[in-house]
Amino acid sequence: MKDWKKNLFIVWIGCFLTGTGLNLIMPFLPLYVEELGVTDPGQVSLYSGVALSSTFFVSAIMAPIWGRLADRKGRRVMLLRAALGMSIAMILMGLVSNVFQFIALRLLMGIFSGYISTANALIATQAPRHRSGYALGTLSTAAVSGVLIGPLIGGFLSDIFGVRPVFFITGILLAASFFLTLFFVRESFTPVEKTETLSLKDVFSALPNRHLIFILFFTSMMIQVSNNAVSPILTLYVRDLAGNISNIAFISGMIAAVPGVASLLAAPRLGKWGDKIGTERILLGALIGSMVLQIPMAFAETPLQFGILRFLLGIADGALLPAVQSLLSKNTPREMTGRLFGYNQSFLYIGNVVGPLAGSTIAAHFGYSSVFLAVAFFILINVLLSLNFNRTVHHKEE
Repeated sequence: MKDWKKNLFIVWIGCFLTGTGLNLIMPFLPLYVEELGVTDPGQVSLYSGVALSSTFFVSAIMAPIWGRLADRKGRRVMLLRAALGMSIAMILMGLVSNVFQFIALRLLMGIFSGYISTANALIATQAPRHRSGYALGTLSTAAVSGVLIGPLIGGFLSDIFGVRPVFFITGILLAASFFLTLFFVRESFTPVEKTETLSLKDVFSALPNRHLIFILFFTSMMIQVSNNAVSPILTLYVRDLAGNISNIAFISGMIAAVPGVASLLAAPRLGKWGDKIGTERILLGALIGSMVLQIPMAFAETPLQFGILRFLLGIADGALLPAVQSLLSKNTPREMTGRLFGYNQSFLYIGNVVGPLAGSTIAAHFGYSSVFLAVAFFILINVLLSLNFNRTVHHKEE
């Protein structure tokens, strides 16, 4: 087996364990805040939100720093750093005695995060350019699988063992990512000396297609804004569609999961197709499909209609981030890949923070349906940018 294929297999498992571990605690995060002594419902929501978003906020700041170090020290050592740091932080979270210690450790985890983004950078630099769509599409299914399975396992384990042991289990999964990477991932790496490391301005000046890189960064952010804007109102919207039924949580959970299932099935195939017909075409088509599907969601009349539309949306979403990452790898000099993927990860984290805030604000002022129409408008901006991207690429080819 070629080294890049072997590494793809190993880091896929590592990303799956990381994605699963980081999402194990999602179902009971507010319950843990209550267990730590916060009793007022408003304060529980506030501290839960701060604990959740603080990790993304710090990660957005740290991602370019770790990306720069990855270009100097190697991607493998950055994978080891992320897995071990997050494992220790997660185990310590199970030992805290108050909510402030918990938030501090969430901040610490944000500092050490970056396994999945670094894995993408590693595979982007190792896979042949004509196979990068397939490789990154396959790798994207690992984190998606973890996001789907993590909350289900976390809820199940917390019901059986209680909340605190789940943090220890999560730490063990992250430690498993560390040891898999330590023993099985191989990297032939030529470091960029510190004296040769370009400044931020010089990095972008050296890029042959820097305006395309900026478009891809913005697209990454808007993808996450669009995906996360619906999260705060999803269960409430499903309840409005379903009426007074007893199993609303189960139905909402199913509808929340179906896009991930669709993405899991579609991403490798769409990535391979992009390698054949052009990744920029796949990106444009997926953006248009995602935009068009948002509009009928605003007018769905039953949970079944909404669920079907969400499944179709997942097929489109399965192409988006792998396409962006593939285009980044194809338009970035290999010695800058770590830094550029780090910057892109920062934009993803910013989208994770902005999306829920935008969605909840729009819903509060204009109603649930307006969120989907607003998301369609956000994606329209992406479509226009992607059209500009395609015109630029085709003009250069001619």
